[in-house]
Amino acid sequence: MYTRNVRIKFKPIGTPEITRIFEKEIVPLLRKQEGLQDEMLLVDPQGNEGIAISFWDKHLNAEAYDHIAYLDVLRILSKVAEEMPIVETFEVANSTAHEIAASAT
Repeated sequence: MYTRNVRIKFKPIGTPEITRIFEKEIVPLLRKQEGLQDEMLLVDPQGNEGIAISFWDKHLNAEAYDHIAYLDVLRILSKVAEEMPIVETFEVANSTAHEIAASAT
């Protein structure tokens, strides 16, 4: 399993509007992508910064999303982001929620 972590500095519009945009505009786009397992949005208490974490079944599907739908997501994020988001991809090594155990090597 892989994650794409998107760090976002938000415009001062408030957490309720940020979460509304994610729920109504971004999550529906993500759900159409092959291999999406989960999407999480974490927002700091002041609503100034957040991390969107998408979980993907395969690295190939995470990369395909980057080339297929992420431009649409960037367009939507431009409504709430102060600057270009920072994206990183990771392999999930351990997760209690997704029942992935660290490999014993």
